[in-house]
Amino acid sequence: MLLASLSMLGPFSIDTAFPAFAEMRGEFDVGAAEMQWVVSAYMLAFALMSPFHGPLSDAIGRKPVIVVGVGVYALASVGCALAGSLEVLLLFRVVQGLAAGGGVIVSRTVIRDVFEGPEAQRLMSITMMIFGIAPALAPIIGGGLIQLGPWHVIFWFLALLALVMSTSALVLLPETHPAERRTPLRPGALLHSLALPLKDAVFHRIAWSAALSFGGQFLYIGAAAIFVVDLLGKGETDFWMLFVPMIGGMVIGSFVSSRTAGRISSRVLITGALSVSLAGAVVNVALALGPLEAGLPWAVIGPAVIGLGSGAAYPVQQLALLDLHPTARGGAVSLFTFFSLGLNALLAALVTPLVTDSVLHLALTALVMVSAGLLLWLWHLRVSAPPVAPLTPDPVPEVGA
Repeated sequence: MLLASLSMLGPFSIDTAFPAFAEMRGEFDVGAAEMQWVVSAYMLAFALMSPFHGPLSDAIGRKPVIVVGVGVYALASVGCALAGSLEVLLLFRVVQGLAAGGGVIVSRTVIRDVFEGPEAQRLMSITMMIFGIAPALAPIIGGGLIQLGPWHVIFWFLALLALVMSTSALVLLPETHPAERRTPLRPGALLHSLALPLKDAVFHRIAWSAALSFGGQFLYIGAAAIFVVDLLGKGETDFWMLFVPMIGGMVIGSFVSSRTAGRISSRVLITGALSVSLAGAVVNVALALGPLEAGLPWAVIGPAVIGLGSGAAYPVQQLALLDLHPTARGGAVSLFTFFSLGLNALLAALVTPLVTDSVLHLALTALVMVSAGLLLWLWHLRVSAPPVAPLTPDPVPEVGA
């Protein structure tokens, strides 16, 4: 529960503030495009720092990185709550992003430190189920908080949440990476922890397949403020209409991944799950082309099915990446997070403003990303398939035998 809660800090950082965007736009006198930087600044900073959290945990242990990172996040949230301008708010959002990975990234590595095989898949899937609930709860909580006060109260809530998590990790979390397994705390050793997966073509194929596939779902998370309010015409307390079905699909997919651990091979599970995501993306486009394209519930059916496939594939793909380089697990999860969050940050900053003019354009963009993720995975299966042994003729019996 503690590890899953630490993972939830990421989506809470993004989604809780969505209901307050309209109020913040009015106070700061900015448009929707400028407000997207409240998401992008956090995610870009998270992505830039993510390559270092894992290698640091390989060198000094998991617990110090988690406790200090989440503690700094709490202080940055206080800065956000006290911000008097968009520029100051973005500055502290950057600090939030730099610090948040200490909990979000390293908590996944702890699971693989302690468990392996089907048990690791079950635990990673259960963590993903709890993690998946966060994006659905966050905007609902944010909508309730702004009924109690101005938008600042949301960041006071995040500060309190992070303080509780940091204290809980300090008191309850054991150190799962003992001194004898650690890498030296030297720049060369830290870079080596990143270089191992960075030079591995197999790592890149799996990592980018997972990042692109999940990106088709994240597109709707990053664009939620525009999708729900501007395109669907709903209010600041209506974000649940998108997040409940989409994250519900993700939770169900994670449950399927947990229940099939040790029963279905990872290759079959990932292929089937990504195919489900593709089917959801196709349905999403078909509904967007119909007469009810901007109405509910039709506009959220596709994202929900995409989330179902993503929730089943993502935990298994993460474990596959961690198992490629057992001596550099921190580096592997950091590098993957860097790829994934960097992609999502670029989506939020550059792509979202271009495709949120209609439900159809959002659906088409999600289809492109999910298709790319599945194709990359199929390519990985093709090039990494074990060679087929050549057929040999039956031996000819010797004369007289």
